[in-house]
Amino acid sequence: MAEPRPTIRRRRLAATLVRLREAAGKSPEEAADRIGCHRSKISRIENARLGMSLGELRDLLMFYEVEDPRFVEDLLSLARRGGERGWTRNLGATLPSYADHIDYEQTADYIRSYQPLLIAGLFQTPDYARTLYRANPEMLSSKSVDVFVDTRMHRQEVLERDEPPRICVIEGEAALRSQVGGKEVMGPQLDHLLDLAERPSIEIQVLPLGTGAHVGLIGAFVMFGFPTPAFSDVVCIEHVTGTLHMETPEETRSYTLAFDTLRSAALGPAASLDLIRQVRREL
Repeated sequence: MAEPRPTIRRRRLAATLVRLREAAGKSPEEAADRIGCHRSKISRIENARLGMSLGELRDLLMFYEVEDPRFVEDLLSLARRGGERGWTRNLGATLPSYADHIDYEQTADYIRSYQPLLIAGLFQTPDYARTLYRANPEMLSSKSVDVFVDTRMHRQEVLERDEPPRICVIEGEAALRSQVGGKEVMGPQLDHLLDLAERPSIEIQVLPLGTGAHVGLIGAFVMFGFPTPAFSDVVCIEHVTGTLHMETPEETRSYTLAFDTLRSAALGPAASLDLIRQVRREL
């Protein structure tokens, strides 16, 4: 029987411990000696296959000379909740990268999304999402479509929290004008965008078709930011067979620059809503 997929929290704690150990110039054997265990246990901890006690974690952090009390508490919180898995637990066996994407989405406090051709997933209506999934040749049954649509709608519950994440989305004008499902689908979808834009936590900008050459021609991407220093930003790029996640500072800096450049090129929020209304009237 295959081991269960490690949770996002446990994987991020594991990656952080590896980084801290290497920065401190310590070997896995030295870390094992510090907490009185076999080297294989350190290996399993650092591969996110095994949790650890809070006492062991505190001891290792002291050994690695981690002194920032807030950072230490963040890591202890990750350890306490390392085994938790939300409603995505049933997706992992068949859709591990999709489940990871949702786990990032559910734990982020700042989401930036650039969508040149499609309405952002968190903003899609059920009919819009259903039309997209039906266009996928791998969706072999209406039951499969229903599962994916239900999952997408479940994801959107993050918008209804008492403290929802801050969300900045740049939609390409092509996404507004694309006739996904015809006017019967696009009309309500554009109305939904306008309604969402009224929320203080959501900002929508539109990149006009006439912008010309711009960095967004690289394609769509989503960036997740997290409320603790222990979580670095994550960039997600969806492709035909899954989702690519990038977390190194070099990668995330490049996409932060790209997003900021696109925000400068896009219409401001008020002008963007005017354009959405115009496209809606033209339907």
